[in-house]
Amino acid sequence: MRDGVIHVAGIKDAEEAGMLIDCGVSHLGFPLVLDHHKEDLSVEAAAKIVSQFESRATFFLITYLNQAADIVSLCRKLHVDMVQMHGDISLGELKRLRAEQPGWRIVKSLVVTGDNTGALIGDIERFAPWVDAFITDTYDPATGARGATGKTHDWGVSRRLVEASPKPVILAGGLNPNNVHEAICTVRPAGVDVHTGIEGDDGRKRRDRTARFVAETHKAFAEID
Repeated sequence: MRDGVIHVAGIKDAEEAGMLIDCGVSHLGFPLVLDHHKEDLSVEAAAKIVSQFESRATFFLITYLNQAADIVSLCRKLHVDMVQMHGDISLGELKRLRAEQPGWRIVKSLVVTGDNTGALIGDIERFAPWVDAFITDTYDPATGARGATGKTHDWGVSRRLVEASPKPVILAGGLNPNNVHEAICTVRPAGVDVHTGIEGDDGRKRRDRTARFVAETHKAFAEID
């Protein structure tokens, strides 16, 4: 995974996917089989978007599934070979997933609750041999959501996770065009992930916010090279 990668989660339809790609987004994710959030579209609709744009971007599954067989089945329905796992998957199931699909890109979440830095570093040590990257995110105690909260967390924690990880770490959690530059310079991640931070009041991704987010991201990564 090259430094400076931009992930956008929560693609709603083909029009939105095309706009994001035109703005320079390289990785587009579909949250499916969730716990605290409503899905934006069906598996069938997501698969059609992948088929339409697969030559122009990398698509991936975002899920809370924690059984290797279920994850493989859903990825095959989407025709993707990259998965971002936000659930509490066991090391055994993760090893099973890696053994069954050695060429897939596997990203494991590190959800920051505010006081769990040591536990997250322990997760890095356990899971690093079996994943391609980690992604930080923010826990919302009000809802129990572990991502897509629109909330930031202590970037000092994410910086420590970057320093502790032998694998790339993607920064997520409340990022938007106004704070992504500072976040990158503070954390020095391998990439960034945005969901609600480029959406309008109607929940749709906006071209102007996306273009600004991409520009600020590229500017920050150029400065920390």
